Amino acid sequence: MQSNKSRDTKPEMALRRAAHALGLRYRVSARPLAAIRRTADMVFTKVKVAVFLDGCFWHGCPEHHTKSATNAEYWAEKVQRNRDRDAETDRLLAEAGWLVIRVWEHEDPIEAAEHIAEQVHARRNRPQPTQAGR
Repeated sequence: MQSNKSRDTKPEMALRRAAHALGLRYRVSARPLAAIRRTADMVFTKVKVAVFLDGCFWHGCPEHHTKSATNAEYWAEKVQRNRDRDAETDRLLAEAGWLVIRVWEHEDPIEAAEHIAEQVHARRNRPQPTQAGR
C-alpha cells in the first residue's frame, strides 16, 4: 500500500510559500495545545491561530469529495470520523481561546494566505485585557 504524506504536501507547501511571501512567520506541523493530540499545519502561537489544510478526500469536502467505489462503507465511516474529529478539535481549540482556520486543498493558496494574514493581523491588533493589580 502506498504511503500517504501527512505533511509537506504540495497544497501545504503552496500555502506556506504564499503566507511566507506575505511576511507571516509560523510554526509548521505543531500542536497548538499540548494536552490534545492534534497537529495543525501552521500555528501562530502568540496570537493563538491554528491553520489546518484539509484534503478533499480525507475530510469530505462538500465540493469535491467522491464516494469510494470499493469498500464504500469503510471509507464513508472513515471520512465521518475525520469530520467528527475536526469538529472536536475546533471546539477544544476555541474553548482555549484559539482561532481555527480550515482551508480546503482545492482553495487558491494566495487567497487563503491573504485570509490567514487578515485574521493574524486582526488578532495581533486587538486590545489585550488588563489584569487586576497591574
